[in-house]
Amino acid sequence: MEKQKVFISSVQKEFKEERLALYNHFLSDALLSSFFEPILFEKLPANSQAPNKVYLDEVANSKVYVVLLGVDYGFEDENGVSPTELEYNYAKKLHKKSFAFIKGMSALERHPKEQAFIRKVQDHRSYKRFETTDELISEINKSFVGLLKQQGTLQKSDFDTAINPLATIEDIDGEKVNTFINIARAKRGFPLREGTPVTKVLSHLNMLVKDQLTNSALLAFGVDPQKFTPSAIVKCAHFHGFKVEKPIPDHRVIKNDVFTQVDEAIDFVLSKISVSVGQRSESNQAPIKYEIPRAVVAEAIVNAIAHREYNSNGSVQVMLFANRLEISNPGSLTPELSLEKLKTDHSSYPTNPRLAEVLYQAGYIERFGTGTEEIFRLSKEAGLKEPEFDLEEGFKIIIWRPVVPVAGQATGQATTTGVLGNVQTTGQVTVQATGQVSNPVHKAVLVINGELKRNEIQEALELKHRDYFMESYLKPAMEQGYIEQTIPDKPTSPNQKYRLTEKGLKLKKELENN
Repeated sequence: MEKQKVFISSVQKEFKEERLALYNHFLSDALLSSFFEPILFEKLPANSQAPNKVYLDEVANSKVYVVLLGVDYGFEDENGVSPTELEYNYAKKLHKKSFAFIKGMSALERHPKEQAFIRKVQDHRSYKRFETTDELISEINKSFVGLLKQQGTLQKSDFDTAINPLATIEDIDGEKVNTFINIARAKRGFPLREGTPVTKVLSHLNMLVKDQLTNSALLAFGVDPQKFTPSAIVKCAHFHGFKVEKPIPDHRVIKNDVFTQVDEAIDFVLSKISVSVGQRSESNQAPIKYEIPRAVVAEAIVNAIAHREYNSNGSVQVMLFANRLEISNPGSLTPELSLEKLKTDHSSYPTNPRLAEVLYQAGYIERFGTGTEEIFRLSKEAGLKEPEFDLEEGFKIIIWRPVVPVAGQATGQATTTGVLGNVQTTGQVTVQATGQVSNPVHKAVLVINGELKRNEIQEALELKHRDYFMESYLKPAMEQGYIEQTIPDKPTSPNQKYRLTEKGLKLKKELENN
């Protein structure tokens, strides 16, 4: 089999050590040397052609393009463009498979043109950071092994399709499986019915192989998924300011199965952001509108949980700040995708295909490959600043909250400065806009009209997780005297409903007048 040529591009002087190390690694590594041939300009035989003609020809003849970016921009031609950027542009034009590696975290010492070049690369390519040559070689190994799997040269062994030898069928919760069946039948016409043997359901979902459970079966339906994958958790935190700092007003660690993690993480965010209530034009139940559309929050959280790297010791993190929501996961873009492609409708390349499938069947994913495009579209429709991606550590999406008015300024006059993007960083800020409600108890009061069951109030607020709703909304509202049960002497009655007290009706009127 003919080896695939790999063109290594960088400022030669700055990356002299790294270039030689990569060249020797491709030649000596037992796996990479079998499939790839490194190309360095300085290793090419003498040629009478102009240097720029030689290296562009080598880019054209290569299967894979690797670019190293650092501090120096390098020699500039008559148009002010360096050879490295010319090579990058040419590889992009020819649609070469490309990998980018950026040395160092700080941009303070970089040449201005190198900073601009890096920003261009980040907008179009998945990239990794490194500090040492050993770290670079480690990232190269991961990238090229992934490429060989993508090409079908190496057999894939994804985490969620791999068998867990320590698990037995007793580690699967039958009630969770039945709940999934009922939801999936309603959402997607799932062919199996409630009561179907668990082994048959898991076999249908390709989560049981020769009577052995896959990791995905445990993550989706396990009695205790974290027994087998301790890092499969979601950490949520709410900060009143613009950065991570103590004290933290509210934080929680969400465990259990992936469906519970999604539901509770979404509800955590919705309980912290503001909501406005519309007019009752079509029904007695007034529609609500969150400052960040629920679908945007849900898509981002589902993507983080479905596509994370479960072999990593890191966790999914959901952090709400005064001006933004950050959702991150340990993992990276697959080689087929770029940040540019994520903003449009694109093919789906799930990191965990079995998990993605059950989330789709249960209605958590509408259509494969549309999630991030939907985030951008709905954010724009809501008047929010365009979301941003950050690949510095794993994969992070930043969703901006509405522009917040600064004390002493009229609404709509907040300025844009620094990395915060949509808020002035000095002075006090008021996150809640006029006419919006952020207190969970007040939200519950606003949506109650007449007598409603617990699940009806939840649905009105677009919440899924029963326990979180009871803990954060309904119980506090009852304790504060705003809501009461219609059958107080039988609190667990299936006919139980909830209504506003006189105190609650007064508060609702005040909130609606605002």
